[in-house]
This record gives sequence, structure tokens and C-alpha cells, in this order.
Amino acid sequence: MSLKGKTLFITGASRGIGLAIALRAARDGANVAIVAKTDQPHPKLEGTVHSAATAVEQAGGKALPLVCDIRYEEQVVEAVKSTVAKFGGIDACVNNASAIQLTGTLDTDMKRYDLMNGINTRGTFMVTRHCLPHLKKAQNPHILTLSPPLDMKPKWFAPHVAYSLAKYGMSLCTLGWAEEFRKDGIAANALWPRTTIATAAVRMLGGDPFLQKSRTPEIMADAAHVILNKPSREFSGNFCIDDLVLQDAGVRDFSKYLAVPGTAAKDLLPDFFLPDDTPPLRV
Repeated sequence: MSLKGKTLFITGASRGIGLAIALRAARDGANVAIVAKTDQPHPKLEGTVHSAATAVEQAGGKALPLVCDIRYEEQVVEAVKSTVAKFGGIDACVNNASAIQLTGTLDTDMKRYDLMNGINTRGTFMVTRHCLPHLKKAQNPHILTLSPPLDMKPKWFAPHVAYSLAKYGMSLCTLGWAEEFRKDGIAANALWPRTTIATAAVRMLGGDPFLQKSRTPEIMADAAHVILNKPSREFSGNFCIDDLVLQDAGVRDFSKYLAVPGTAAKDLLPDFFLPDDTPPLRV
């Protein structure tokens, strides 16, 4: 499996899971459009589009750093145009950018509601919409969205309705696109982590205790790599869990993905939105 010569348009790719997916593709020799808002170093968050681009090129890929807020259509249009001008097309659209706030209805002001829905659901829809004309020309086109399985239980909504709506909106896009673009041979799949992932977002939510019970972003990157290499006409409309994707690909030892080596499976923090029938976690 290889993404050599393929062009990936990855949102939120300056850090965390998005950057990990970019680096995994870069090791194959892929072209990566690093699409993110961070142009200058942030006091609390590591990484900019420029540092991510440097890392991608050091890993063996070609990079295009693009400062882009996916809430604004003119910026998305320009980012897509720049990507196609530099690399000649787009083979995969990876919708990774997301905003989170785990608050109840009365504690979620409308500014934050609009931010989450503007980035998560609307941003995912808009980015994909503008990538589609180029995906239709690709040999093995994929839309990969980092969003959860559609497990419609009240427990996933009641504690944080606004966030759940925004994330499930991304998944509903995936559900629709898989069927809408089946005739075009464009795959649309979702990918979600079994456990919390050791990123800046998780640190902000739960601090070091959360990070210590997490897996590294590389597990999501490796799972994304498997999905993006699958034949697009044969693998679409799936709501994938990272370690199950890798298990199907032959991986049996997941210890290398532990944020803290030696952590037992029972001590890892399960992520939100996992269906009750998800197979047991293994390390």
C-alpha cells in the first residue's frame, strides 16, 4: 500500500491527528496540502502550517502550507485552487478540522455553537464540495471524515447537545456522500478513535491524566493510511474505528500506540460515541 504521488487535502493539519495523517502519507512520498488557521506560533498550542509543512518534507513528502479558516468560503476556494495549481489535482479530502466544547445547553453560548457547527458540519460540507470536481478526476478518490459512528442514543447527546450535533453532522455528510457519489467511484468513509488520543485538544479537556490514558495520534494516521489505500469503488459508506481497521489489516500488537508505555487496556479512556457492540479493546 502506498500513497506515493497522491495529493491529500487535509484540514486541521498543523498539529495532532491531522499532522500525523500528513506525516504518514509523506513517508510514502505523497503531496500534502496543510490546511489550517495557525500561521504564527500559538502560546498554548504547538505547530503552524509552516512547521507542519517542514515536517512533511523532512518525512519525504511534498508540502503546501495553506492558511485557511474553513468557515469562510473564499478561503476554501483559494486553498483548493492553490493545491490543484501546485500538485495538479486532489486524490483525497481529509476532513479533520473540528471544534469542541463539552457543555450543556445553558452553558453553550451561541457564539460557541456557531463555531462548532461552522467548522465541523458546515466546514466539512464546504471543503468537500469544493474538492469534489477534482476528486471526480482522480483514479482512486477518497473523502475521509474524522467523525463518529451514527449511534443515536440519548446518552451521546444529553451532556453536550451542541457538540454532538456538530460531530454527527459530519457523519451524516459521510452517509449521504457515500451513496451520492457511488456512481462516480468516490469513496466516503468516517474514522473515529477507540480511545482518547493524546493531542492538545485532549490536554485542554482533561490535562495530563487524560493524556496518560490515551493512545498517540499515530494509530489514527495508520488507520487512515489503510482506508485511503483501499479501492474507492469497493470501500465506501463505512464508519470505521481506528484499531479495528488496523486489526483487519493484520495488526495484533497495539502497544506502540500507547501514550504511556505499559498502560493496561482497562486503564485506557474510551472515546465518546462508541456503539455498545464495539468489540473489546486490546493492547
